Amino acid sequence: MAFDGIMIAALRAELDARLVGGRIARVSQPEKDAVVLTVKKEKNSEKLLLSCSPGLPLAYLTEQSFANPASAPSFCMLLRKHLNGGQIVSVSQPGMERILDLAVTHRNELGDIEELHLIAELMGKYSNLIFCDAGGTILDAMRRVPSSVSSLREVLPGRPYFLPDALKKADPLSETEPSLKEALSASPLPLGKFLTGRYAGLSFPAAEEIIFRASRASGLSSLESGRIASALSPEEADALSRAFLSAAEQIRSGRFAPAMICENGDPKDLSAIEMTGQLSAPDRSQRRFESPSALLEAYYAEKNAVERLRQRSADTRRAADTVYERTVKKLDLQRRQLRDTEDRDKYRLYGELITAYAHQIPDGAKEAELLNYYDGTQVRVPLRSDLSAMENANRFYARYSKQKRTFEALQGQIADTEQTLEHLDSIRAALDMASGETDLREIREEMARYGYLRKAAGKDGSRAGRKGGGKEKPALPLHYLTSEGFDLYVGKNNLQNEEVTFRIASGADWWFHIKGQPGSHVIVKSGGRELTDRAYEEAAAAAAWYSRARDSKKADVDYVQRRELRKVPGARPGFVIYHTNYSMTVTPSIAGLTEQRS
Repeated sequence: MAFDGIMIAALRAELDARLVGGRIARVSQPEKDAVVLTVKKEKNSEKLLLSCSPGLPLAYLTEQSFANPASAPSFCMLLRKHLNGGQIVSVSQPGMERILDLAVTHRNELGDIEELHLIAELMGKYSNLIFCDAGGTILDAMRRVPSSVSSLREVLPGRPYFLPDALKKADPLSETEPSLKEALSASPLPLGKFLTGRYAGLSFPAAEEIIFRASRASGLSSLESGRIASALSPEEADALSRAFLSAAEQIRSGRFAPAMICENGDPKDLSAIEMTGQLSAPDRSQRRFESPSALLEAYYAEKNAVERLRQRSADTRRAADTVYERTVKKLDLQRRQLRDTEDRDKYRLYGELITAYAHQIPDGAKEAELLNYYDGTQVRVPLRSDLSAMENANRFYARYSKQKRTFEALQGQIADTEQTLEHLDSIRAALDMASGETDLREIREEMARYGYLRKAAGKDGSRAGRKGGGKEKPALPLHYLTSEGFDLYVGKNNLQNEEVTFRIASGADWWFHIKGQPGSHVIVKSGGRELTDRAYEEAAAAAAWYSRARDSKKADVDYVQRRELRKVPGARPGFVIYHTNYSMTVTPSIAGLTEQRS
Protein backbone atom coordinates (compact mmCIF):
# COMPACT_ATOMS: atom_id res chain seq x y z
CA MET A 1 0.00 0.00 0.00
CA ALA A 2 1.38 3.40 -0.93
CA PHE A 3 1.41 6.44 1.36
CA ASP A 4 -2.32 6.79 0.70
CA GLY A 5 -5.38 8.11 2.50
CA ILE A 6 -5.63 5.02 4.71
CA MET A 7 -2.07 5.50 5.96
CA ILE A 8 -2.83 9.21 6.50
CA ALA A 9 -5.92 8.22 8.51
CA ALA A 10 -3.83 5.96 10.74
CA LEU A 11 -1.22 8.68 11.14
CA ARG A 12 -3.90 11.28 11.92
CA ALA A 13 -5.22 9.10 14.73
CA GLU A 14 -1.70 8.75 16.15
CA LEU A 15 -0.99 12.49 15.95
CA ASP A 16 -4.36 13.27 17.52
CA ALA A 17 -3.49 11.08 20.52
CA ARG A 18 0.11 12.24 20.94
CA LEU A 19 0.12 15.90 19.89
CA VAL A 20 -3.27 17.47 20.58
CA GLY A 21 -2.99 19.61 23.70
CA GLY A 22 0.77 19.97 23.33
CA ARG A 23 2.61 23.22 22.70
CA ILE A 24 5.04 23.86 19.87
CA ALA A 25 8.43 24.52 21.46
CA ARG A 26 10.51 24.77 18.32
CA VAL A 27 10.20 25.02 14.56
CA SER A 28 13.12 24.10 12.31
CA GLN A 29 13.61 23.55 8.58
CA PRO A 30 16.52 21.12 8.13
CA GLU A 31 15.86 20.75 4.39
CA LYS A 32 14.38 23.03 1.76
CA ASP A 33 11.18 20.96 1.60
CA ALA A 34 10.89 19.66 5.17
CA VAL A 35 9.84 21.19 8.51
CA VAL A 36 10.26 19.69 11.98
CA LEU A 37 7.94 20.73 14.83
CA THR A 38 9.08 19.97 18.39
CA VAL A 39 5.97 19.60 20.55
CA LYS A 40 5.96 19.52 24.36
CA LYS A 41 3.01 17.72 25.95
CA GLU A 42 3.06 17.20 29.69
CA LYS A 43 6.48 15.62 30.30
CA ASN A 44 6.90 14.26 26.80
CA SER A 45 8.61 15.82 23.81
CA GLU A 46 7.68 14.79 20.28
CA LYS A 47 9.22 15.69 16.90
CA LEU A 48 6.91 15.82 13.92
CA LEU A 49 8.55 15.69 10.48
CA LEU A 50 6.52 17.17 7.64
CA SER A 51 8.17 16.75 4.24
CA CYS A 52 6.67 17.91 0.96
CA SER A 53 9.44 16.48 -1.18
CA PRO A 54 7.93 15.73 -4.63
CA GLY A 55 9.75 12.40 -4.76
CA LEU A 56 8.97 11.29 -1.21
CA PRO A 57 6.32 13.26 0.72
CA LEU A 58 6.18 12.12 4.34
CA ALA A 59 4.83 12.89 7.78
CA TYR A 60 5.65 11.00 10.96
CA LEU A 61 6.83 11.34 14.55
CA THR A 62 10.52 10.69 15.04
CA GLU A 63 13.27 10.77 17.64
CA GLN A 64 15.89 11.55 15.02
CA SER A 65 18.05 14.66 15.35
CA PHE A 66 18.39 16.96 12.36
CA ALA A 67 21.16 19.35 11.37
CA ASN A 68 19.77 22.80 10.60
CA PRO A 69 21.20 25.42 8.23
CA ALA A 70 23.11 28.38 9.65
CA SER A 71 20.30 30.77 8.73
CA ALA A 72 16.65 29.74 8.70
CA PRO A 73 14.65 30.13 5.46
CA SER A 74 11.93 32.77 5.37
CA PHE A 75 9.11 30.19 5.55
CA CYS A 76 10.64 28.74 8.70
CA MET A 77 10.97 32.23 10.23
CA LEU A 78 7.27 32.91 9.52
CA LEU A 79 6.25 29.64 11.22
CA ARG A 80 8.44 30.44 14.22
CA LYS A 81 6.85 33.86 14.54
CA HIS A 82 3.29 32.52 14.59
CA LEU A 83 3.60 28.97 15.94
CA ASN A 84 6.25 29.01 18.67
CA GLY A 85 4.40 28.58 21.96
CA GLY A 86 1.16 27.78 20.16
CA GLN A 87 -1.05 24.89 21.22
CA ILE A 88 -2.14 22.15 18.83
CA VAL A 89 -5.92 21.88 19.21
CA SER A 90 -6.75 19.38 16.47
CA VAL A 91 -5.34 17.20 13.70
CA SER A 92 -7.80 16.52 10.89
CA GLN A 93 -7.95 14.82 7.52
CA PRO A 94 -10.50 16.20 5.06
CA GLY A 95 -12.48 13.34 3.56
CA MET A 96 -9.77 10.63 3.42
CA GLU A 97 -7.60 12.85 1.23
CA ARG A 98 -3.81 12.71 1.51
CA ILE A 99 -3.89 15.86 3.62
CA LEU A 100 -3.16 16.61 7.29
CA ASP A 101 -4.49 19.82 8.82
CA LEU A 102 -2.87 20.90 12.12
CA ALA A 103 -4.95 23.57 13.87
CA VAL A 104 -2.89 25.68 16.31
CA THR A 105 -4.08 28.44 18.68
CA HIS A 106 -1.63 31.26 19.33
CA ARG A 107 -1.68 34.75 20.85
CA ASN A 108 -1.05 37.42 18.27
CA GLU A 109 0.83 40.66 18.76
CA LEU A 110 -2.25 42.24 20.39
CA GLY A 111 -2.57 39.38 22.85
CA ASP A 112 -5.69 37.96 21.24
CA ILE A 113 -5.97 34.22 20.66
CA GLU A 114 -6.10 33.33 16.99
CA GLU A 115 -6.36 29.98 15.22
CA LEU A 116 -3.89 29.08 12.49
CA HIS A 117 -3.63 26.04 10.22
CA LEU A 118 -0.53 24.25 8.97
CA ILE A 119 -1.73 22.03 6.13
CA ALA A 120 0.47 19.24 4.75
CA GLU A 121 -0.64 18.09 1.29
CA LEU A 122 1.14 14.79 0.67
CA MET A 123 0.28 14.17 -2.95
CA GLY A 124 3.40 13.19 -4.89
CA LYS A 125 4.78 15.89 -7.15
CA TYR A 126 2.00 18.27 -6.02
CA SER A 127 2.97 18.01 -2.34
CA ASN A 128 3.12 21.24 -0.38
CA LEU A 129 3.10 22.71 3.11
CA ILE A 130 0.64 25.61 3.34
CA PHE A 131 0.18 28.04 6.26
CA CYS A 132 -3.30 29.65 6.62
CA ASP A 133 -5.27 31.81 9.01
CA ALA A 134 -8.61 30.80 10.55
CA GLY A 135 -10.53 32.20 7.60
CA GLY A 136 -8.68 30.06 5.08
CA THR A 137 -6.46 32.81 3.68
CA ILE A 138 -2.98 31.61 2.75
CA LEU A 139 -0.23 33.33 4.75
CA ASP A 140 2.55 31.52 2.88
CA ALA A 141 3.54 28.15 1.43
CA MET A 142 6.73 26.19 1.20
CA ARG A 143 6.19 25.91 -2.56
CA ARG A 144 4.42 28.93 -4.01
CA VAL A 145 2.33 28.16 -7.09
CA PRO A 146 1.60 31.21 -9.28
CA SER A 147 -0.99 31.35 -12.05
CA SER A 148 1.75 30.81 -14.63
CA VAL A 149 2.26 27.33 -13.16
CA SER A 150 -1.38 26.48 -12.41
CA SER A 151 -4.33 28.45 -13.67
CA LEU A 152 -6.73 26.32 -11.61
CA ARG A 153 -5.24 26.80 -8.16
CA GLU A 154 -2.85 29.52 -7.08
CA VAL A 155 -0.98 28.94 -3.83
CA LEU A 156 0.26 32.41 -2.89
CA PRO A 157 0.05 34.68 0.19
CA GLY A 158 -3.33 36.40 0.33
CA ARG A 159 -5.12 33.84 -1.85
CA PRO A 160 -7.95 31.70 -0.42
CA TYR A 161 -7.09 28.10 0.37
CA PHE A 162 -9.21 25.34 -1.16
CA LEU A 163 -8.74 21.71 -2.09
CA PRO A 164 -7.64 20.97 -5.66
CA ASP A 165 -10.54 20.28 -8.05
CA ALA A 166 -8.86 17.01 -9.03
CA LEU A 167 -9.54 15.69 -5.53
CA LYS A 168 -13.33 15.65 -5.93
CA LYS A 169 -13.74 11.96 -5.17
CA ALA A 170 -16.20 10.22 -2.91
CA ASP A 171 -15.36 9.70 0.74
CA PRO A 172 -15.14 5.91 1.24
CA LEU A 173 -16.08 6.29 4.91
CA SER A 174 -19.44 7.85 3.93
CA GLU A 175 -20.34 5.28 1.27
CA THR A 176 -23.58 3.26 1.50
CA GLU A 177 -24.37 -0.14 0.06
CA PRO A 178 -27.07 1.06 -2.39
CA SER A 179 -24.82 3.85 -3.70
CA LEU A 180 -21.89 1.50 -4.16
CA LYS A 181 -23.94 -1.12 -6.00
CA GLU A 182 -25.47 1.53 -8.26
CA ALA A 183 -22.01 2.86 -9.13
CA LEU A 184 -20.75 -0.69 -9.78
CA SER A 185 -23.56 -1.48 -12.19
CA ALA A 186 -22.91 1.69 -14.20
CA SER A 187 -19.10 1.51 -14.42
CA PRO A 188 -17.28 0.13 -17.50
CA LEU A 189 -13.98 0.10 -15.62
CA PRO A 190 -12.12 -2.89 -14.13
CA LEU A 191 -12.75 -3.24 -10.40
CA GLY A 192 -9.30 -2.02 -9.35
CA LYS A 193 -9.55 1.17 -11.42
CA PHE A 194 -13.18 1.66 -10.39
CA LEU A 195 -12.35 1.70 -6.69
CA THR A 196 -9.25 3.90 -6.96
CA GLY A 197 -10.94 6.30 -9.38
CA ARG A 198 -14.13 6.74 -7.38
CA TYR A 199 -12.89 6.93 -3.78
CA ALA A 200 -10.45 9.37 -2.21
CA GLY A 201 -7.36 8.01 -0.50
CA LEU A 202 -7.69 4.49 -1.90
CA SER A 203 -4.47 3.15 -3.47
CA PHE A 204 -4.42 0.25 -5.89
CA PRO A 205 -2.95 -2.21 -3.30
CA ALA A 206 -5.78 -1.25 -0.90
CA ALA A 207 -8.34 -1.82 -3.65
CA GLU A 208 -6.83 -5.22 -4.42
CA GLU A 209 -6.99 -6.09 -0.72
CA ILE A 210 -10.71 -5.28 -0.58
CA ILE A 211 -11.32 -7.42 -3.68
CA PHE A 212 -9.27 -10.28 -2.18
CA ARG A 213 -11.25 -10.12 1.07
CA ALA A 214 -14.50 -10.25 -0.87
CA SER A 215 -13.30 -13.23 -2.89
CA ARG A 216 -12.04 -15.13 0.15
CA ALA A 217 -15.11 -14.47 2.31
CA SER A 218 -17.59 -15.47 -0.41
CA GLY A 219 -15.59 -18.23 -2.06
CA LEU A 220 -16.02 -16.49 -5.43
CA SER A 221 -12.65 -16.92 -7.15
CA SER A 222 -13.96 -14.94 -10.14
CA LEU A 223 -13.64 -11.70 -8.15
CA GLU A 224 -10.43 -10.14 -9.45
CA SER A 225 -9.22 -6.59 -9.94
CA GLY A 226 -9.40 -7.02 -13.72
CA ARG A 227 -13.13 -7.86 -13.77
CA ILE A 228 -15.36 -5.19 -15.31
CA ALA A 229 -17.43 -3.62 -12.51
CA SER A 230 -20.73 -3.61 -14.42
CA ALA A 231 -20.32 -7.31 -15.30
CA LEU A 232 -20.48 -8.49 -11.68
CA SER A 233 -23.24 -10.86 -10.74
CA PRO A 234 -25.56 -9.89 -7.83
CA GLU A 235 -23.69 -12.32 -5.57
CA GLU A 236 -20.32 -10.79 -6.54
CA ALA A 237 -21.63 -7.24 -6.05
CA ASP A 238 -22.95 -8.23 -2.59
CA ALA A 239 -19.59 -9.75 -1.61
CA LEU A 240 -17.64 -6.72 -2.79
CA SER A 241 -19.99 -4.30 -1.03
CA ARG A 242 -19.68 -6.18 2.26
CA ALA A 243 -15.88 -6.25 2.03
CA PHE A 244 -15.72 -2.54 1.12
CA LEU A 245 -18.03 -1.39 3.93
CA SER A 246 -16.24 -3.66 6.41
CA ALA A 247 -12.88 -2.11 5.50
CA ALA A 248 -14.42 1.38 5.77
CA GLU A 249 -15.73 0.58 9.24
CA GLN A 250 -12.31 -0.73 10.25
CA ILE A 251 -10.75 2.59 9.22
CA ARG A 252 -13.53 4.69 10.76
CA SER A 253 -13.19 2.94 14.12
CA GLY A 254 -9.37 3.27 14.10
CA ARG A 255 -8.58 -0.45 14.05
CA PHE A 256 -5.25 -0.08 12.27
CA ALA A 257 -2.47 -2.67 12.02
CA PRO A 258 0.74 -0.93 10.85
CA ALA A 259 3.02 -3.46 9.17
CA MET A 260 5.87 -3.69 6.69
CA ILE A 261 5.33 -6.23 3.93
CA CYS A 262 8.56 -8.09 3.11
CA GLU A 263 9.41 -10.22 0.10
CA ASN A 264 12.02 -12.82 1.01
CA GLY A 265 12.98 -10.60 3.95
CA ASP A 266 13.42 -7.38 1.93
CA PRO A 267 11.04 -4.39 2.43
CA LYS A 268 8.44 -4.46 -0.32
CA ASP A 269 5.48 -2.40 0.84
CA LEU A 270 3.84 -0.88 3.91
CA SER A 271 0.26 -0.93 5.12
CA ALA A 272 -1.98 0.52 7.81
CA ILE A 273 -4.47 -2.34 7.63
CA GLU A 274 -4.07 -6.09 7.37
CA MET A 275 -2.98 -6.98 3.82
CA THR A 276 -4.14 -10.58 3.70
CA GLY A 277 -3.94 -10.71 -0.09
CA GLN A 278 -0.25 -9.85 -0.29
CA LEU A 279 0.55 -12.18 2.59
CA SER A 280 -1.03 -15.11 0.75
CA ALA A 281 2.08 -15.33 -1.45
CA PRO A 282 4.62 -17.86 -0.05
CA ASP A 283 7.57 -15.45 -0.27
CA ARG A 284 5.76 -12.65 1.58
CA SER A 285 5.87 -11.93 5.30
CA GLN A 286 5.18 -8.95 7.51
CA ARG A 287 6.82 -7.05 10.35
CA ARG A 288 4.37 -5.34 12.68
CA PHE A 289 4.97 -1.93 14.27
CA GLU A 290 3.42 -0.28 17.28
CA SER A 291 2.57 2.92 15.41
CA PRO A 292 2.33 4.32 11.87
CA SER A 293 5.25 6.66 12.62
CA ALA A 294 7.51 3.79 13.66
CA LEU A 295 6.53 1.92 10.47
CA LEU A 296 7.10 4.90 8.17
CA GLU A 297 10.44 5.78 9.70
CA ALA A 298 11.73 2.20 9.56
CA TYR A 299 10.42 1.49 6.05
CA TYR A 300 11.80 4.61 4.41
CA ALA A 301 15.05 4.39 6.37
CA GLU A 302 15.63 0.93 4.90
CA LYS A 303 14.57 2.09 1.44
CA ASN A 304 16.86 5.12 1.67
CA ALA A 305 19.71 2.94 2.93
CA VAL A 306 19.36 0.74 -0.16
CA GLU A 307 19.37 3.80 -2.42
CA ARG A 308 22.38 5.37 -0.66
CA LEU A 309 24.23 2.06 -0.88
CA ARG A 310 23.47 1.87 -4.61
CA GLN A 311 24.84 5.38 -5.11
CA ARG A 312 27.95 4.72 -3.00
CA SER A 313 28.66 1.52 -4.89
CA ALA A 314 28.30 3.19 -8.31
CA ASP A 315 32.02 4.03 -8.66
CA THR A 316 33.08 0.55 -7.59
CA ARG A 317 30.56 -1.07 -9.92
CA ARG A 318 31.73 1.12 -12.80
CA ALA A 319 35.35 0.15 -12.13
CA ALA A 320 34.44 -3.56 -12.01
CA ASP A 321 32.43 -3.28 -15.25
CA THR A 322 35.28 -1.44 -16.99
CA VAL A 323 37.87 -4.05 -16.02
CA TYR A 324 35.44 -6.84 -16.96
CA GLU A 325 34.84 -5.40 -20.45
CA ARG A 326 38.58 -4.86 -20.95
CA THR A 327 39.25 -8.45 -19.90
CA VAL A 328 36.59 -9.76 -22.30
CA LYS A 329 38.36 -7.96 -25.17
CA LYS A 330 41.69 -9.32 -23.99
CA LEU A 331 40.33 -12.87 -23.96
CA ASP A 332 38.89 -12.43 -27.46
CA LEU A 333 42.29 -11.26 -28.74
CA GLN A 334 44.08 -14.19 -27.08
CA ARG A 335 41.67 -16.69 -28.61
CA ARG A 336 42.18 -15.19 -32.07
CA GLN A 337 45.93 -15.42 -31.59
CA LEU A 338 45.52 -19.04 -30.52
CA ARG A 339 43.58 -19.81 -33.69
CA ASP A 340 46.52 -18.41 -35.68
CA THR A 341 48.75 -21.18 -34.25
CA GLU A 342 46.51 -24.02 -35.44
CA ASP A 343 48.73 -24.60 -38.51
CA ARG A 344 51.96 -25.00 -36.55
CA ASP A 345 52.24 -28.77 -37.19
CA LYS A 346 52.00 -28.08 -40.92
CA TYR A 347 55.19 -26.04 -40.78
CA ARG A 348 56.98 -28.81 -38.87
CA LEU A 349 55.91 -31.30 -41.52
CA TYR A 350 57.17 -28.98 -44.29
CA GLY A 351 60.55 -28.76 -42.59
CA GLU A 352 60.80 -32.52 -42.16
CA LEU A 353 59.84 -33.28 -45.78
CA ILE A 354 62.25 -30.70 -47.20
CA THR A 355 65.06 -32.14 -45.04
CA ALA A 356 64.26 -35.69 -46.20
CA TYR A 357 64.03 -34.80 -49.90
CA ALA A 358 66.53 -31.92 -50.08
CA HIS A 359 68.61 -33.71 -52.72
CA GLN A 360 65.59 -33.83 -55.04
CA ILE A 361 64.76 -30.10 -54.82
CA PRO A 362 66.51 -27.97 -57.47
CA ASP A 363 67.97 -24.56 -56.60
CA GLY A 364 65.63 -21.63 -57.26
CA ALA A 365 62.46 -23.73 -57.04
CA LYS A 366 59.30 -21.89 -55.86
CA GLU A 367 57.51 -25.05 -54.69
CA ALA A 368 57.99 -28.78 -54.44
CA GLU A 369 55.56 -31.69 -54.42
CA LEU A 370 56.83 -34.17 -51.84
CA LEU A 371 55.65 -37.53 -50.55
CA ASN A 372 54.31 -37.44 -46.98
CA TYR A 373 55.83 -40.62 -45.57
CA TYR A 374 53.37 -40.49 -42.61
CA ASP A 375 50.23 -41.15 -44.67
CA GLY A 376 51.49 -41.65 -48.24
CA THR A 377 49.86 -38.50 -49.67
CA GLN A 378 51.52 -35.90 -51.89
CA VAL A 379 52.12 -32.50 -50.21
CA ARG A 380 52.70 -29.28 -52.15
CA VAL A 381 55.31 -27.26 -50.19
CA PRO A 382 55.82 -23.53 -50.99
CA LEU A 383 59.47 -22.43 -51.17
CA ARG A 384 61.44 -19.22 -51.37
CA SER A 385 63.45 -19.30 -54.58
CA ASP A 386 66.27 -17.20 -53.12
CA LEU A 387 66.95 -19.79 -50.38
CA SER A 388 68.46 -23.27 -50.58
CA ALA A 389 66.44 -26.34 -49.65
CA MET A 390 67.91 -26.55 -46.11
CA GLU A 391 67.45 -22.81 -45.57
CA ASN A 392 63.77 -23.26 -46.49
CA ALA A 393 63.55 -26.19 -44.06
CA ASN A 394 65.10 -24.12 -41.25
CA ARG A 395 62.65 -21.29 -42.01
CA PHE A 396 59.70 -23.66 -41.53
CA TYR A 397 61.23 -25.14 -38.36
CA ALA A 398 61.64 -21.62 -36.95
CA ARG A 399 58.04 -20.74 -37.75
CA TYR A 400 56.83 -23.97 -36.14
CA SER A 401 58.90 -23.34 -33.00
CA LYS A 402 57.60 -19.78 -32.67
CA GLN A 403 53.95 -20.82 -33.04
CA LYS A 404 54.46 -23.73 -30.62
CA ARG A 405 55.86 -21.35 -27.99
CA THR A 406 52.98 -18.93 -28.66
CA PHE A 407 50.44 -21.77 -28.36
CA GLU A 408 51.87 -22.98 -25.03
CA ALA A 409 52.05 -19.45 -23.63
CA LEU A 410 48.55 -18.57 -24.77
CA GLN A 411 47.05 -21.67 -23.18
CA GLY A 412 48.24 -20.50 -19.77
CA GLN A 413 47.31 -16.89 -20.46
CA ILE A 414 43.79 -17.81 -21.62
CA ALA A 415 43.23 -19.98 -18.55
CA ASP A 416 44.37 -17.08 -16.34
CA THR A 417 42.16 -14.58 -18.20
CA GLU A 418 39.15 -16.89 -17.92
CA GLN A 419 39.76 -17.16 -14.17
CA THR A 420 40.01 -13.37 -13.99
CA LEU A 421 36.67 -13.03 -15.81
CA GLU A 422 35.10 -15.53 -13.43
CA HIS A 423 36.55 -13.63 -10.49
CA LEU A 424 35.29 -10.29 -11.80
CA ASP A 425 31.87 -11.78 -12.43
CA SER A 426 31.74 -12.97 -8.82
CA ILE A 427 32.71 -9.46 -7.65
CA ARG A 428 29.93 -7.92 -9.74
CA ALA A 429 27.46 -10.40 -8.23
CA ALA A 430 28.76 -9.54 -4.74
CA LEU A 431 28.07 -5.85 -5.42
CA ASP A 432 24.43 -6.78 -6.06
CA MET A 433 24.28 -8.53 -2.68
CA ALA A 434 26.17 -5.91 -0.62
CA SER A 435 23.99 -4.74 2.27
CA GLY A 436 26.24 -2.15 3.91
CA GLU A 437 29.33 0.01 3.64
CA THR A 438 31.45 -2.69 5.30
CA ASP A 439 30.51 -5.14 2.55
CA LEU A 440 31.50 -2.55 -0.06
CA ARG A 441 34.81 -1.92 1.68
CA GLU A 442 35.66 -5.63 1.60
CA ILE A 443 34.83 -5.79 -2.11
CA ARG A 444 36.98 -2.74 -2.84
CA GLU A 445 39.87 -4.21 -0.85
CA GLU A 446 39.61 -7.45 -2.81
CA MET A 447 39.60 -5.51 -6.09
CA ALA A 448 42.63 -3.49 -4.98
CA ARG A 449 44.49 -6.65 -3.94
CA TYR A 450 44.15 -8.08 -7.45
CA GLY A 451 44.88 -4.83 -9.25
CA TYR A 452 41.35 -4.08 -10.44
CA LEU A 453 41.18 -0.91 -8.35
CA ARG A 454 43.86 1.49 -7.20
CA LYS A 455 44.67 1.08 -3.52
CA ALA A 456 44.80 4.80 -2.81
CA ALA A 457 41.05 5.09 -3.03
CA GLY A 458 40.32 6.99 0.15
CA LYS A 459 37.07 8.50 -1.06
CA ASP A 460 35.81 4.99 -1.75
CA GLY A 461 36.36 4.04 1.85
CA SER A 462 39.42 1.77 1.63
CA ARG A 463 41.84 1.64 4.55
CA ALA A 464 44.59 3.17 2.46
CA GLY A 465 42.66 6.41 2.34
CA ARG A 466 41.76 6.60 6.03
CA LYS A 467 43.72 8.50 8.62
CA GLY A 468 45.30 6.41 11.30
CA GLY A 469 44.99 3.22 9.23
CA GLY A 470 43.20 1.47 12.10
CA LYS A 471 41.87 -2.00 11.49
CA GLU A 472 38.16 -1.92 10.81
CA LYS A 473 35.64 -4.48 11.92
CA PRO A 474 34.97 -6.99 9.12
CA ALA A 475 31.49 -7.54 7.76
CA LEU A 476 29.81 -10.67 9.06
CA PRO A 477 28.28 -13.33 6.80
CA LEU A 478 24.50 -13.61 6.93
CA HIS A 479 23.26 -15.99 9.60
CA TYR A 480 19.84 -17.63 9.40
CA LEU A 481 17.96 -20.38 11.17
CA THR A 482 16.06 -22.80 8.96
CA SER A 483 12.45 -23.59 9.83
CA GLU A 484 13.72 -26.67 11.68
CA GLY A 485 16.45 -24.90 13.64
CA PHE A 486 19.60 -25.59 11.59
CA ASP A 487 22.15 -22.78 11.44
CA LEU A 488 22.67 -21.52 7.90
CA TYR A 489 25.43 -19.09 6.85
CA VAL A 490 25.68 -17.08 3.62
CA GLY A 491 28.77 -15.32 2.29
CA LYS A 492 27.90 -12.04 0.58
CA ASN A 493 31.26 -11.71 -1.21
CA ASN A 494 34.35 -13.79 -1.94
CA LEU A 495 36.06 -12.99 1.36
CA GLN A 496 32.95 -14.00 3.28
CA ASN A 497 32.65 -17.12 1.12
CA GLU A 498 36.13 -18.07 2.33
CA GLU A 499 35.01 -17.41 5.89
CA VAL A 500 31.87 -19.55 5.84
CA THR A 501 33.43 -22.42 3.87
CA PHE A 502 36.86 -22.78 5.46
CA ARG A 503 36.40 -21.33 8.95
CA ILE A 504 32.77 -21.60 10.02
CA ALA A 505 32.04 -24.95 8.37
CA SER A 506 33.35 -28.30 9.57
CA GLY A 507 33.82 -31.39 7.44
CA ALA A 508 30.39 -32.87 8.15
CA ASP A 509 28.49 -29.67 7.32
CA TRP A 510 26.77 -29.22 3.96
CA TRP A 511 27.82 -26.70 1.29
CA PHE A 512 25.46 -25.29 -1.38
CA HIS A 513 26.17 -23.17 -4.48
CA ILE A 514 24.31 -22.18 -7.63
CA LYS A 515 25.34 -24.29 -10.61
CA GLY A 516 27.48 -22.61 -13.27
CA GLN A 517 26.89 -19.03 -12.11
CA PRO A 518 28.41 -16.60 -9.59
CA GLY A 519 26.78 -16.73 -6.21
CA SER A 520 27.19 -17.11 -2.47
CA HIS A 521 28.58 -20.07 -0.59
CA VAL A 522 25.84 -21.36 1.70
CA ILE A 523 26.71 -23.58 4.63
CA VAL A 524 24.27 -25.54 6.78
CA LYS A 525 25.69 -26.63 10.14
CA SER A 526 24.55 -30.16 10.75
CA GLY A 527 25.39 -30.10 14.46
CA GLY A 528 25.84 -33.84 14.41
CA ARG A 529 22.32 -34.36 13.06
CA GLU A 530 21.07 -35.69 9.76
CA LEU A 531 19.69 -32.86 7.61
CA THR A 532 16.01 -33.19 6.74
CA ASP A 533 14.66 -32.91 3.21
CA ARG A 534 13.19 -29.53 4.14
CA ALA A 535 16.57 -28.25 5.37
CA TYR A 536 18.19 -29.29 2.07
CA GLU A 537 15.45 -27.55 0.09
CA GLU A 538 15.59 -24.31 2.12
CA ALA A 539 19.38 -24.15 1.88
CA ALA A 540 19.36 -24.80 -1.87
CA ALA A 541 16.67 -22.15 -2.37
CA ALA A 542 18.79 -19.69 -0.37
CA ALA A 543 21.86 -20.47 -2.50
CA ALA A 544 19.79 -19.73 -5.61
CA TRP A 545 18.41 -16.54 -4.03
CA TYR A 546 21.89 -15.21 -3.23
CA SER A 547 23.11 -15.61 -6.78
CA ARG A 548 22.64 -14.32 -10.31
CA ALA A 549 19.66 -16.67 -10.62
CA ARG A 550 17.56 -14.75 -8.07
CA ASP A 551 14.98 -13.65 -10.63
CA SER A 552 14.70 -17.08 -12.28
CA LYS A 553 11.67 -19.28 -11.72
CA LYS A 554 13.88 -22.37 -11.38
CA ALA A 555 17.60 -22.85 -10.77
CA ASP A 556 19.99 -25.78 -10.34
CA VAL A 557 22.03 -25.90 -7.14
CA ASP A 558 24.99 -28.16 -6.35
CA TYR A 559 25.46 -29.40 -2.80
CA VAL A 560 28.11 -31.52 -1.16
CA GLN A 561 29.61 -32.10 2.27
CA ARG A 562 32.27 -29.59 3.16
CA ARG A 563 34.96 -32.29 3.39
CA GLU A 564 34.66 -32.88 -0.37
CA LEU A 565 35.75 -29.32 -1.25
CA ARG A 566 39.32 -28.46 -2.23
CA LYS A 567 41.00 -25.08 -2.39
CA VAL A 568 43.42 -24.74 -5.31
CA PRO A 569 46.74 -23.25 -4.12
CA GLY A 570 47.05 -19.67 -5.35
CA ALA A 571 43.42 -19.51 -6.48
CA ARG A 572 41.40 -16.36 -5.98
CA PRO A 573 39.27 -16.11 -2.80
CA GLY A 574 36.02 -18.04 -2.81
CA PHE A 575 37.08 -20.49 -5.54
CA VAL A 576 36.84 -24.19 -4.75
CA ILE A 577 36.75 -27.46 -6.68
CA TYR A 578 34.82 -30.66 -6.05
CA HIS A 579 34.62 -33.90 -8.01
CA THR A 580 31.44 -35.41 -6.60
CA ASN A 581 28.20 -33.69 -5.70
CA TYR A 582 24.42 -33.82 -5.65
CA SER A 583 22.17 -31.36 -7.52
CA MET A 584 18.69 -30.01 -6.90
CA THR A 585 16.31 -27.80 -8.89
CA VAL A 586 14.64 -25.16 -6.73
CA THR A 587 12.83 -21.82 -6.83
CA PRO A 588 15.08 -19.02 -5.47
CA SER A 589 13.73 -17.97 -2.09
CA ILE A 590 14.59 -17.40 1.55
CA ALA A 591 11.08 -18.17 2.75
CA GLY A 592 11.18 -20.20 5.95
CA LEU A 593 14.51 -18.74 7.09
CA THR A 594 14.77 -16.49 10.14
CA GLU A 595 17.64 -14.01 10.12
CA GLN A 596 19.77 -13.94 13.25
CA ARG A 597 21.12 -10.47 14.03
CA SER A 598 24.27 -10.29 16.14
